[in-house]
Amino acid sequence: MPAAVSAGRPAMSHGGAAFVLALLMGLQPATTDIYLPALPLLTQALNAPMVLAQMTMSVLILAFGFGQMLWGPVADRYGRRPVLVGTLLAYALASVGGAMAGSIEQLVVWRGLQGFAMAGSVVCSRAMVRDLYQPVEGAQVMALALSGLGVVAILGPAFGGLVTAHAGWRMALVVVAVYGAVALAIVAWRVPETLAVKNPHATAIGPMLANWRDVLSHPGFRAWMLLIVTSYGGIFTYLAGSSFVYIGVLGLSPGAYGLAMGSASAFYMAATFVCRRWIPRYGMDGTVMRGAVFTLVAAVSVVGLALAGVKSIWAVLIPQWIYCFGHGFHMPCAQAGSVGPFPHKAGAASAMSGFIMALVAFAIGKWLGVSLDGTVQPFAYALGFWAFMTCLVAWTLVRRHGQPG
Repeated sequence: MPAAVSAGRPAMSHGGAAFVLALLMGLQPATTDIYLPALPLLTQALNAPMVLAQMTMSVLILAFGFGQMLWGPVADRYGRRPVLVGTLLAYALASVGGAMAGSIEQLVVWRGLQGFAMAGSVVCSRAMVRDLYQPVEGAQVMALALSGLGVVAILGPAFGGLVTAHAGWRMALVVVAVYGAVALAIVAWRVPETLAVKNPHATAIGPMLANWRDVLSHPGFRAWMLLIVTSYGGIFTYLAGSSFVYIGVLGLSPGAYGLAMGSASAFYMAATFVCRRWIPRYGMDGTVMRGAVFTLVAAVSVVGLALAGVKSIWAVLIPQWIYCFGHGFHMPCAQAGSVGPFPHKAGAASAMSGFIMALVAFAIGKWLGVSLDGTVQPFAYALGFWAFMTCLVAWTLVRRHGQPG
């Protein structure tokens, strides 16, 4: 069946579009997951305090959020393709700079530049879904793309652990530089412009503010955006804190830690396959409400085991598996649903949801930097909080306002 929704837009098969989306959105987990096993080692190698080590993650995410607010309107004005080419080139260069950093302060700066450049690719990928598809079809294609993204998330931590163990933490950043260069080559070679009508006023201050006001005032956007934020809040808790818990508290090696994180990503990918089948049957809102059952089970189990004082890899890993399974329902629907009402300002809508998500992730990173105390409890309680909030949003706001159209 044709993928494009109108004449004049490029005809891309679902599989081809999903591959491109997975490649572009995979930049974010590649940048974090391949790097995670290296975090404790670079902390020691650069003689960095915990707060500055966490800043290499937090600044990346904060710059990622602010970058989306810029690149979203720019992509609405000039098109997706020029933004993709320029930001992927900048990303690869920033990754090389990070690999050559001589201090933790330099690494923080390079990671910030990485995040700012990465924002262009991710915001364009989400906007491209709305360029090509109506919301329900877009959610199905997004689920297919996130299945591919799951492959990156599975391989990333394990590969990062092996690279770090055998070649040091700098090589992990070289690997993500190569990923960025490959993505740049594929985009330059194969990806057409998907924006049918460019908005010449998208970057003017007045229209830009008006677009953001329109986006934020839409109840459907708020519902789906909050689902993105709360569900990703739990995922970022894992990303920012799990290496210190698994390696520092529970004694895993970097390689074993990478395998543990990869196994959780396998559950996420499995959920995206189920999600594609549930969307036509239950709708986007019904799918995430059912997915929230798994999120609730994860919350109860991780908090309950922490309160009971259970110190075991399985007491953290099994709830992580269940949470990631629930996340595999929330994100495809929420990513498509948040841009669905805005066919002519998808870049602005994508940027706004990504910006708010990044602010929350930055706050989580800062909190973990001062709260991790050599035990599992702060990490478990943070995950439980975000899981409960995800369920609340799914069963109230999404149920009330999440229907497409």
